[in-house]
Amino acid sequence: MRHANVESVMTSPVVRVAPETGFREIVALLAEYDITGVPVVDADGRPLGIVSEADLLLTLAAQEDQGSLLPAPDLARTGPGGAVTAADLMTGPAVCTTPGTSVVAAARQMSRHGVKRLPVLDEEGRVFGMVSRGDLLRVFLRGDGVIRREIVEEVLGRVEGVSPAEVGVEVDQGRVVLSGSVPEPHLIPIVLNLCRSVDGVVSVTDRLGSTGAAPVQVG
Repeated sequence: MRHANVESVMTSPVVRVAPETGFREIVALLAEYDITGVPVVDADGRPLGIVSEADLLLTLAAQEDQGSLLPAPDLARTGPGGAVTAADLMTGPAVCTTPGTSVVAAARQMSRHGVKRLPVLDEEGRVFGMVSRGDLLRVFLRGDGVIRREIVEEVLGRVEGVSPAEVGVEVDQGRVVLSGSVPEPHLIPIVLNLCRSVDGVVSVTDRLGSTGAAPVQVG
C-alpha cells in the first residue's frame, strides 16, 4: 500500500523570485497570491533559498519604535544603497523534495528541518511546485466512503486469510472502527497497522476477535 505523493497535493506552477527581487515586490507577491513564502531561484530555476513572511517581518521589527521597550533585532544584510533583496532576506539552502515523495515522508522532512513549505524539484533540479503543511493535511479531507472502500479492498482484501465479509468497517470523520473476526490472533495487529497507513485515517479502534486459538507460550 502506498501513500499519496507530493505531486498530488502540491501547488504548481509556483510563484518564484530572483535573488535581486526587492523587498516591496516580494510583499506584493505574497499578498497578490495569498501565500506565505516564495522560493528564490537562480537563472536556471534551481533553488537558492526561501523568503517567508517571518523573514520579511524582521525588516518591519527592525524599524525604529520609540514606544517599544524591546530592542530591535539585527536587520538583514542590505545591498548597495540600503536596498533589501531576496538574496538578503532568504533562508538557505532550501530544503526541497521531489514529486514522487510520499506525503508522509514530506511531513517528516518538514518536521525534522522545522520548515513550513518545501520546493518541489523536477528531474533537472529546477523548482516546479511548492508543497506546504496545509497541502499535506488535505489528505485528511478524503471522504469516509473513500476511506472505507480502500480499507475493504486494499487492506482486508489483500491480507491472506482475512475475509472482508467477516470484518465490519465503520468510518466517521476519518475515525475507523473495526469489528468482527479474523482467523488468527497474529493477523489483528497487521490489519490495524495497515488501516492506520491509509491516507485520511485519523484513528483506528480495535474491536476485532479471532476464530483461531492463540499460540501457547512455553516457558
